[in-house]
Amino acid sequence: MPKEFIVAIELGSSKMTGIAGKKNLDGSISVLSVVREDSTSCIRKGVVYNIDKTVLCITNIIKKLETTLKTKIMKVYVGVGGQSIRSVKNVIVKDLPAGTIITQEIINELMDANRSMTYPDQEILDAAIQEYKVDSQYQLDPVGIQCTRIEGNFLNILQRKAFYRNLNKCFDNAGIGIAEMYLAPLALADSILTEAERRSGCVLVDLGADTTTVSVYHKNILRHLAVIPLGGNNVTKDIATVQMEEHEAEAIKLKYGSAFTDSNDIDDSLRYPIDHERQVESRKLVDIIEGRMDEIIENVWYQVPNEFVDKLLGGIILTGGGSNMKNIEKAFRNHTHIPKVRIAKFVQQTINTKNPEISAKDGTMNTILGLLEKGDINCAGEEITNDLFNTDRPLATGRIQRTGDRQGVVQTEAEKRAQEEARRKKEEEEERIRRENKIKEEEEKKTKKENSITNKAIKNLKTFFKKMVEEEE
Repeated sequence: MPKEFIVAIELGSSKMTGIAGKKNLDGSISVLSVVREDSTSCIRKGVVYNIDKTVLCITNIIKKLETTLKTKIMKVYVGVGGQSIRSVKNVIVKDLPAGTIITQEIINELMDANRSMTYPDQEILDAAIQEYKVDSQYQLDPVGIQCTRIEGNFLNILQRKAFYRNLNKCFDNAGIGIAEMYLAPLALADSILTEAERRSGCVLVDLGADTTTVSVYHKNILRHLAVIPLGGNNVTKDIATVQMEEHEAEAIKLKYGSAFTDSNDIDDSLRYPIDHERQVESRKLVDIIEGRMDEIIENVWYQVPNEFVDKLLGGIILTGGGSNMKNIEKAFRNHTHIPKVRIAKFVQQTINTKNPEISAKDGTMNTILGLLEKGDINCAGEEITNDLFNTDRPLATGRIQRTGDRQGVVQTEAEKRAQEEARRKKEEEEERIRRENKIKEEEEKKTKKENSITNKAIKNLKTFFKKMVEEEE
């Protein structure tokens, strides 16, 4: 019996993670294998900057997973994130004849018009529908409503074209098919946010190594998305300025670091050991860490649109490796004055695993588990045998198109090309039909005109002969 499993890959700034899992009938997920590769030499701020080294990392992850699974991997789910991702609001307006009832076709025209928007050096990855303004009323589902003017409000999620193309090129060069590309922040939100939090308004903050991702939700709708180029590594580098190696600074941060320390609790005589000979003052360490954390939190809060600042009844949800820092909740409360702060250590789904990295439930695996949960296409290929001559990888059959909710899905370059080709052919066919109809109309007019002249001539002749007969009589 052929194997069935889902494979997902997350391209992080410090580690590239590959995971294989199987969905069970009870809704739980059994993790079959987890593999990590160091990505510091090829991924920076969450985006690919060295294609060859990234291809090597992807290939190594696939090989290690295949060895464990004893099965070829045909395709994978991929998370798209990184520094250049941002959201931009866009409004599309359509005036309608009086008495028009909105149809799904009208809605599709608004969505297509929004998708056709162009931004310099930016690619539209996804478009989150905010709401529709029907005449003067806002509606989430306006189909069936009569109006004379409809306004579509969209939140377009963009990424720099160069980064988007590099990501696609890496998987093409690695010979790995893409089952789906998902916006990693949206997959993460779906896995850790409760429905109540999304509905009542919340800010999801993913504190990563090189970047911090901010997602704002209200009434179950994504209202803003931004990636800040600051993360845990910035804190480590600041500590390293006290004449120590980065690995030593990282160890001190993890052991003694705190996002907030009450001034009354600081012991000026206390020193933390760097090695056998050197030490760092407690107050100096506090000043360094809090200084950088204050900057990160201020940048996070700056990303929250003013119109939603007082509508965050769901509070602030922290996740990612940076959420493990001591007193991180207090630091966010002090700066934002939002009393409700929750740390999401793990996803909401039931995960069956013996892997210590997942079992630790420290927030570092939430995104990759969110991507795994999104999967519903079998990624397994042929079983690996001991046949030394069978070294060919089975060709990926391409992405399966599905209907239903596809929020957060990012089109691959191949899909965009196919869609553009289909659009071009459709336009050419419509233009051909227009030309044929125009020719037909011209011929009909000509015929009608000729008929009209002939009829007039016959009528004139009848009148002429009638007069002649009358005169003869």
